[in-house]
Amino acid sequence: MRKKLVYVFLLVAALLLIDQFIKIYIKSSFEPGQTHALLGDWFVLHYIENPGMAFGTTFGTGVWHKLTLSIFRFIAICFLVYYLIKQAKKGASLEFLLVFGLILAGATGNLLDSMFYDYLFTLNPCDSFNHVSGSGIKGVCTDYGFNYPVELRHQGFMLGSVVDMFQFNVNWPKWVPGVGGEQVFPAIWNIADASISTGVILILIRQKVYFPKKKELEKSED
Repeated sequence: MRKKLVYVFLLVAALLLIDQFIKIYIKSSFEPGQTHALLGDWFVLHYIENPGMAFGTTFGTGVWHKLTLSIFRFIAICFLVYYLIKQAKKGASLEFLLVFGLILAGATGNLLDSMFYDYLFTLNPCDSFNHVSGSGIKGVCTDYGFNYPVELRHQGFMLGSVVDMFQFNVNWPKWVPGVGGEQVFPAIWNIADASISTGVILILIRQKVYFPKKKELEKSED
């Protein structure tokens, strides 16, 4: 059991290191909206930040929306750690544990942004993703020698935005009904998002193996 858990948490630690290294590099080196080609024009780095969930989906712009999302992530992480340990004690396969480790790593990676980035980096009042209408937090953006007032998002523990940077620039052929000419996958994402998605997809694909029904368990035992 312990050996399996060591492998799982090594995977989690490795993904977290990669995820945080890339995010800190992007946030320190790129301007908001800046892009850089990785593989031609179809796979690029594109720096944005979002206050919500994976792939830029939002839960709301208010302080309580953001705080609720961060608390939910924290509870989910605690549950995943408990679940992994419990399943390891029951003799679950290493593959099963590693798949849930992917989800754990992804959830933790995005939570770290929310928890600490407001303390590590200075908020730029000119960045559009820091603007929240109706927040009541006044700021002044100085751009090209002009000053103009803006309303900023709330800052603090569990209130930071998530850094995203990977984007596929691939469009559907124009002859495809309904979506012709549009991007196949327009969302901008990070390693944490990819880890969660990979884990969920593997669970869906391998669900009969991971969660066998009672009759199947009895047959395997016979």
